[in-house]
Amino acid sequence: MGFRGFSNKDFNTFQIRGLDNRMEAIQERIQPKFKAIGEKLSDNLAEMTGQDMYVHIAQHARRTVNPPNDTWMAFCHNKRGYKKHPHFQIGLFDDHLFIWLAYIYELPDKQHFAETFLNHKDNIKESIPGDFVISQDHMKKDATALSDIDLEKTLTRFKNVKKAEFLIGKHIDPADSVLKSGKAFIDEAEETFNKLTPLYKISMN
Repeated sequence: MGFRGFSNKDFNTFQIRGLDNRMEAIQERIQPKFKAIGEKLSDNLAEMTGQDMYVHIAQHARRTVNPPNDTWMAFCHNKRGYKKHPHFQIGLFDDHLFIWLAYIYELPDKQHFAETFLNHKDNIKESIPGDFVISQDHMKKDATALSDIDLEKTLTRFKNVKKAEFLIGKHIDPADSVLKSGKAFIDEAEETFNKLTPLYKISMN
């Protein structure tokens, strides 16, 4: 399918009761859009980062009772999996879409990444737009604008707390017109990834 943007129906998926019913809606409504986005973005992201980028679409396979509160796709240089590596994400909760550069708790060497970012914290504040947001837990909705956060404290927590995470990027409201057009959203995601790529490269080096 060609990608034509996201609709309110996509976000309303997360109001559907029951694991089976919600998963069926995710598979029918959202995953084909993720596949189309992956086809549009993976080559350009590979060119930006200098790494081959493989698309991983969350399957939520471990869930047996509770339906997922969000769903996502990831772009990662590793073909087999993404959770143990720095990766880019696009995904939805019921009340926003997120575009992330993500460092989650499964990273085997979180301390290394945290130290790298602490050494470049001034560069991060200068190069990343202040209205980009930071999350410390990919399972929660809340995030704080870079301009409002104590970056050193956040990165120190990321380094020292086992479950702490570091995700940086954008939240987009479901009503935002950029989501209603496939081209507009692809352009927005590409621009966001382009602004995050220097940070990705710092961490990969």
